[in-house]
Amino acid sequence: MRALSDTTDGEKVSRLAERVGLSQPTVHRLLQQLVDEGMVEQDGRSKRYRLSLELFALAAKAGNITNLRDLVRPTLLRLSASINDSLFLLARSGFDAICLDRSEGPFPIRTFTGDIGGRVALGIGQGSFAILAFLPEEEREAVIRYNLPRLQEMHLYDEVMLRAEIERVRAQGFANRNTGLLQGMAGVAVPILDRNGHSVAALSVATISDRLGPDRMPTVIELLKREANAITPRINPFDPLLRRPSRIFGGGE
Repeated sequence: MRALSDTTDGEKVSRLAERVGLSQPTVHRLLQQLVDEGMVEQDGRSKRYRLSLELFALAAKAGNITNLRDLVRPTLLRLSASINDSLFLLARSGFDAICLDRSEGPFPIRTFTGDIGGRVALGIGQGSFAILAFLPEEEREAVIRYNLPRLQEMHLYDEVMLRAEIERVRAQGFANRNTGLLQGMAGVAVPILDRNGHSVAALSVATISDRLGPDRMPTVIELLKREANAITPRINPFDPLLRRPSRIFGGGE
């Protein structure tokens, strides 16, 4: 089934046998069993086998079907109570990041995204930067090309600085650069990765600068990483919220 998932037009028995290292009769028998179960179908003209739509429908129901926002809500509440600061869940929306949820801490803060439903260009703020840094390379390059002028208008990065910061975030596994645009504010964010190691969202802490000094920062980062890692295996890859998060707020892409 994994071998079939790597094809676009299906595959013949002989080629599948070569790829999986089994004899043609064995592969043919396995394929027939999968066809009988509705997981695989055979094209009548080309005789190639491919995964069926029924399989994808079944996969959509598998595991935890809760959408990302509902899945992460307990995490936000738990972290906010534990570290006594404001927590945010951000997800990618085109070339932007959108705030899907937040849990307020006791300190008055200002953020780039504002309230739930607010958006910001990928690369502005720790949460959106964590998402940008861990996108698949081709998508990351497309975002850089589109967003670089937007970031330059805010005097945040030139291209060299942006790429250097992306590499730094990827190496350390979190984003924590203070741009100085929000005076007195500080933050740190970690990506929420899918099973392929690509970002789908980010957990972000926003607080006053005094509360994210070098003595406290490592503890906060460790808590965020632990929670983000626990979320990864529970993500439903068919969650429509991951593809078009702005629809839940009535906005456009």
